[in-house]
Amino acid sequence: MGFQQALSGLDAANSQLDAIGNNIANADTVGFKESNVQFSDVFAASLNGSGTNQTGIGTQVSAITQQFAQGNITATNNSLDMAINGQGFYRMSQNGTISFSRNGQFQLDKNGFLVDAQGLQVTGYQADTNGNIVAATPVPLNIPTANLNPSATANATVGVNLDASSTTPTGTTFNPLDPTSFNNSTSMTIYDSLGNSHIATLYFSLDSAVPSAVSTAAPTASSAWSAYLTVDGNTVPSAGTSFGTLAFNSSGSLVYPPAAAPLKAGQIQVSFNPGNGAAPSQKMTLDFSSTSQYGAPFGVNQLSQDGYTSGQLSGFSTSPSGIIQGRYSNGQSKDLGQIVLANFTDPQGLQQMGNGQWAETTTSGPALVGAPSTGNLGVIQSGATESSKVDLTTELVNMITAQRDYQANAQAIKTEDQIQQTLVNLR
Repeated sequence: MGFQQALSGLDAANSQLDAIGNNIANADTVGFKESNVQFSDVFAASLNGSGTNQTGIGTQVSAITQQFAQGNITATNNSLDMAINGQGFYRMSQNGTISFSRNGQFQLDKNGFLVDAQGLQVTGYQADTNGNIVAATPVPLNIPTANLNPSATANATVGVNLDASSTTPTGTTFNPLDPTSFNNSTSMTIYDSLGNSHIATLYFSLDSAVPSAVSTAAPTASSAWSAYLTVDGNTVPSAGTSFGTLAFNSSGSLVYPPAAAPLKAGQIQVSFNPGNGAAPSQKMTLDFSSTSQYGAPFGVNQLSQDGYTSGQLSGFSTSPSGIIQGRYSNGQSKDLGQIVLANFTDPQGLQQMGNGQWAETTTSGPALVGAPSTGNLGVIQSGATESSKVDLTTELVNMITAQRDYQANAQAIKTEDQIQQTLVNLR
């Protein structure tokens, strides 16, 4: 029996050396998880049941387990490289065949799909044309590279302070070219439906008295200002006409205009024709709710609008929750899709397929798919990759140990051979 025991030891040590060699060979493989060989002893069955004098008949490899521990995260210069910090696997598709990976070295193919080096497509939730993530069945992610469509200005926020010590202008009729017909002005750029830019200028003129219609709607109003608007020099709605009134109480707070559905308090809606072939009768809501009238010089605290011109895709970024966001040359950004991750009840049950891919098995259980940072799934780190989990120092020490085991089992065979040779030579 000595030969059989030593032979099983040789086989076991050889399997361990194979696993160690594979680990060392993949020391620089992104997302690689090291394997450990587990052994168990072997005893022969006895006709008389278990006894106290049983001698084992060797060892066997009971399992080769993968160590799904977190690898070090290394920064790269590729914005499409991604590392999983925590549990989970990328869900990959090749013509509908699903596999799983920890290797986040991705790129865009000629059709705009997010793929790895082998051409496997990363799956996730696609975004609609408005940039809303549609969390349905994961599909191969396609990143649109077309220009971002322009958006006409629909809302603007105006936060200014009107000087409470101002006096009524001497000019009787508003004229943007006559500085005596208004107290203060400020400008901003707005956009039409084609993305053409226009200069919108706001003018403020202190009224000599609070109009009766204003005092009726806002009894606490103590002063009022007429607001005028020009777009590219043309007064809106018409020459010399105010588009609205702003009234303040004795504390300097805005009390008029009041809320009038669908507008909120402090909002005024205007309509104008931008020309240049853009959509006519463009409506824009001006929000003055943060405007005040204090005893301080005129000042602009906030001036913003929601329109923009067309833009070209200039880069990507990925959030910790896996949302891929495109950055455009017009300063805008838009969600293009969201990567999903998958986890398993027993990751040890996954079948290795090579190329950094694993396949689902009945032992691993079904894939539990979700967005990164939800449940027990990890988060995504953009512009980085997860290094191999192999520790070369540990593997080299393990190699020495496995080599000694192999030598010892070989010595056992040699000793058994010498004993049998001695018996054969007996006279």
